Amino acid sequence: MNLLAARRMAVAKLDAAGVPDARLDAVILLAHALGTTRAALALTPSQTELAPDQLRGLEQALNARAARQPISQILGARLFWGREFAVTSDVLDPRPETEILVAAALHHPFASVLDLGTGSGCILLTLLAERPEARGVGVDLSRAALLVAQRNCERLGLTERAGFVQGSWFDPVPGRFDLIISNPPYIAECEMARLSPEVRSWEPRLALTPGGDGLAAYRAICAGATAHLSPGGWLMVEIGPRQGRDVAGLFQAAGLAAIAVLPDMDGRNRVVAGRYLPETA
Repeated sequence: MNLLAARRMAVAKLDAAGVPDARLDAVILLAHALGTTRAALALTPSQTELAPDQLRGLEQALNARAARQPISQILGARLFWGREFAVTSDVLDPRPETEILVAAALHHPFASVLDLGTGSGCILLTLLAERPEARGVGVDLSRAALLVAQRNCERLGLTERAGFVQGSWFDPVPGRFDLIISNPPYIAECEMARLSPEVRSWEPRLALTPGGDGLAAYRAICAGATAHLSPGGWLMVEIGPRQGRDVAGLFQAAGLAAIAVLPDMDGRNRVVAGRYLPETA
């Protein structure tokens, strides 16, 4: 099968499976199967024949995508803040919206950071890569997720400044930090059925929803934040678009000051930030 026929076959298969952006995904998976980039693929003659192992690899990737497995899991990696992070079904797929949380954190100085529910480690490791003098700890309940985070840490050369521990929120972590940051599970139970198959069926439920109204993780984080923040330190969390008022209220009840709800690029509420100022608490 030549390149032109393979591309047509790939698009048809993904279209038939109802995959959004089937044409783009077909090109991505074809480049992956050929071990090349999309840019190089565009310059490859359409009559180029695929080797048997390349065709097998393409068929496997297409079958996975037709089953609605996310592209990042098929490729095994996702770009986040310009860096490549390993991704598996044990962690959330790093999303562009979460870069808003990173950008908000980088507006402030910090020498120590605690990432609660670290998953792939993309938030913590990005912050440490951008702040060469900082150190940090990532916490996650999932041992499998921590293995992914540790792999990403090693790939980025940050093992001397980042540590990972297993446990629930603040339980395994002593001390205080200049920055506490989290993209916790926040999807309400009633919203789970409306998620895309890529999310609902392939990403870890533990990282998606705490059940109920979706606010349980924020309640736990706010309950322990001031005991683990350095004076003047910041707490920042990613939120769902309709959770700004509720989460800001939890921040206020916890005694945080300078509370702000920050939008994403689409103008939707995406981050709540608050500062620990003991003299005002």
